Amino acid sequence: MNRRVSILMALLGVSALAGAWVPAMHARTLTPPSVQIGNGAISATVYLPDAAAGFYRGTRFDWAGVIGRLEYRGHTFYAPWFTKTDATVRDFLNDGVDVTAGPHTAVTGPAEEFSVLGFAEAAPGGAFVKIGVGALRKPDDGSAYSAYRSYEFADAGKRTVTPRADGVDFTHELAENGSGFAYLYTKNVRLNPGRPELVIAHRLVNRGTKPIVGTVYNHNFLVLDGQTPGPDFVITAPFELKTDKPLDPAVAVISGKQFRYAAPVPDKGRVAAQFQGFGATAADYRFTIENRKAGAGVEMIGDRPLNRLALWSIRTVLALEPFLELNIAPGAEHTWEYTYRYYTIP
Repeated sequence: MNRRVSILMALLGVSALAGAWVPAMHARTLTPPSVQIGNGAISATVYLPDAAAGFYRGTRFDWAGVIGRLEYRGHTFYAPWFTKTDATVRDFLNDGVDVTAGPHTAVTGPAEEFSVLGFAEAAPGGAFVKIGVGALRKPDDGSAYSAYRSYEFADAGKRTVTPRADGVDFTHELAENGSGFAYLYTKNVRLNPGRPELVIAHRLVNRGTKPIVGTVYNHNFLVLDGQTPGPDFVITAPFELKTDKPLDPAVAVISGKQFRYAAPVPDKGRVAAQFQGFGATAADYRFTIENRKAGAGVEMIGDRPLNRLALWSIRTVLALEPFLELNIAPGAEHTWEYTYRYYTIP
């Protein structure tokens, strides 16, 4: 599919089919609308929001800025970490051969998820909000909110997409719909000229009558050259890493500012941790993840203080997850930015 047709499909899908999300297996027989961006150093595929044929159509992660693949100097940093998708799967299944992702988890790259807004207060059938997704309807079965459940759209909002050779601008506007929440959300994905750097910049304006309070985190699905997380990987922070629970030394170890795997993540296993030790300034949002065997790494930098820091990994993916706090009064706005610097190791 060429660039012009791909963009046209995205715009038609967003405007005409915005509320038509189908809780079924992703339509892999269709080509998800996307654009290719590059800057002479990095080449990347960016998927575009499309309710009918989009690569991601769940109600958990932000639809904007999904990066399907990113390459630098022959190394692949982002690509699908799952081999199948299935609507009957809640989160994911790892049977040691295939990794099957449910429709709300089947996303790639630096994917972001916002706290749910207004679910507890909403009446059955009323609207609640997931920023980057839209206004959703609360079921009448009395169940608690779940990021892995399919929810009907009350209002998918209005999206605009502006692609360039080295980036894409996304805008999502959601009107007040009885929940008290409304917003203008812009997300800019760009490659810095001539440098191996990806920047993701955000601006969120609260147009509702209620404050937007919660968190946003980046799942950072890293699949560096398809290497299984193991002893060849090292994660380095600018602060002394600590965990809420002791690590099993047969699984992973912390040495000062570094986290290392003691062994490869098992075929059907996972390694996860909650990190502590960071301070109250943005200076502690600066991490490197390197793989000496692959000969490559990435530095992740944020311009806001950390609220929480987690690690999740299975045999196909390593995800370091920084959380940021949101507290935006009605009429106010909030900005935040991530910079990813990709590099090779001699």
